[in-house]
Amino acid sequence: MKRRTLIAVAAALSTGIALPGLVEVAKAQTPEKKSIELGVGGKGLLYYLPLTIAERRGYFKDQGLDVRITDHGGGAKALQSLIGGSVDVVTGAYEHTIRMQAKGQDVRALVELGRFPAIVIGVRKSLAGEIKTAAGLKGKKIGVTAPGSSTHLMVQFAMVKAGLKPGDASFIGVGSGASGVAAMKKGEIDAISHLDPVIAKLEADGDIVTMIDTRTEAGTRALFGGSNPAAVLYTKGDFIAKNPVTTQLLANAFYKALKWLETATPENIADAVPVEFHLNDKPLYLRAVASSKESWSRTGVVPKEGMESVFAMLKALEPEMADVKVDLATTFNGSFIAKAK
Repeated sequence: MKRRTLIAVAAALSTGIALPGLVEVAKAQTPEKKSIELGVGGKGLLYYLPLTIAERRGYFKDQGLDVRITDHGGGAKALQSLIGGSVDVVTGAYEHTIRMQAKGQDVRALVELGRFPAIVIGVRKSLAGEIKTAAGLKGKKIGVTAPGSSTHLMVQFAMVKAGLKPGDASFIGVGSGASGVAAMKKGEIDAISHLDPVIAKLEADGDIVTMIDTRTEAGTRALFGGSNPAAVLYTKGDFIAKNPVTTQLLANAFYKALKWLETATPENIADAVPVEFHLNDKPLYLRAVASSKESWSRTGVVPKEGMESVFAMLKALEPEMADVKVDLATTFNGSFIAKAK
């Protein structure tokens, strides 16, 4: 509320004057649940940058929320924490909402954070002559953030599109930070499906040759044929029902982060995040931000085209999803981001 509104409410309460309109405004802004547990799978990745911006620039506190963030080893683990009840909300891949709805669990996205996956598939430089397309990944060891994560799904989708089967390679969880860089440098993996700044570091050091790049609209359309939303803020339907004001305040904070990112320079962003996110190389981080800047959502809205694209990917990869019917409208509640705007 604006300062003058707070003063008016205080004055009314002190004098006994009834101002029901102002009192209702005050009540409407009070979150049902002030302390929020939020799960994420790799907070330092640029995939989740809107979360870090909302946290570091005080947007959660501005909305009267105390958001405590738990960083998991990957998106699949963050989802498990939501289903298990240890967190209230998650910033994770949109596809999790479809998979959960297919299982009869009401999990819904509230805000789109990434409009493109921003995932890059690269091969070890010494193997670049042998692995020129996704078909060449057959029998190889591929590093992903964690099994079941969006990095895992995307490389599998690229393989299926190239005529392979999802299980035609070995997938190794390499984590979300420096461990992914180390796995490639040590020769423990032949290829990697990962995100910035890990990819930016491997590119800059000449360790990999990029084969597929979904940090841009052109690269995303080349692989998926259209839009393909990435990270979203999601939660359970019953959390939304019990905490509509809290849910709205969360959406407000994330929308402010997206609008700030829209005009922020790479330097602004690098200065806003924890220094450890730079991987001891700020110039490299600046390049990574510049490469990924196109991927963050401009509207916070998951488009219908993107929902259908992700659903098609899941149907192609997971036999149990092949014949499942999901009302995609249930995977995204756009009312809160509409009010945030």
